[in-house]
Amino acid sequence: MSEKKRLVVGISGASGAIYGIRLLELLEKTDIETHLVASRAAKATIAAETGRTLADVTSLASIAYAPDDIGAAISSGSFHTLGMIVAPCSMRSLAEIAQGMSAGLLTRAADVTLKERRRLVLLVRETPLHSGHLRNMLAASELGAIVAPPVPAFYNNPQSLEDMVDHTVGRVLDLFGIDCGSVRRWQGMRGGSG
Repeated sequence: MSEKKRLVVGISGASGAIYGIRLLELLEKTDIETHLVASRAAKATIAAETGRTLADVTSLASIAYAPDDIGAAISSGSFHTLGMIVAPCSMRSLAEIAQGMSAGLLTRAADVTLKERRRLVLLVRETPLHSGHLRNMLAASELGAIVAPPVPAFYNNPQSLEDMVDHTVGRVLDLFGIDCGSVRRWQGMRGGSG
């Protein structure tokens, strides 16, 4: 009997809630069970940036948890998952993850992901960065996290903001071996050598 493929998606209060939302939309079309935890601040960011409600977003997930539900399945290493994506990841969430602190379920689930040596991808959202941010990114990377700021690619000639978001989200899913068809792959330079 094969076990379900599960992926944890965290949405923090940082700007860029659309990344987490689009992840959930793309994963709905797969056989992967999604487990969502949104921080308290995410509710306001989701509403301000997308016009959606938290209920709209939680309906995209297979299972959603309250931000303080420390007894949730995703708070235990014995609950098997492919890993976790925090999209977007605020500097506060990054700091908690980098220092092994868990003020809520989002950072507890991230800590569990690291301790179980599963893949943790953090779409950190801030600019410019000060030394404390950079040190926390390095600390998270040293613990095994993949720090993947949502930097747009232009080689694929995006025609819209949606194209940029889809490409970023698709590249993050690539890190889990999941291809949802949202990435225009690099085919090399065209046109010869000037």
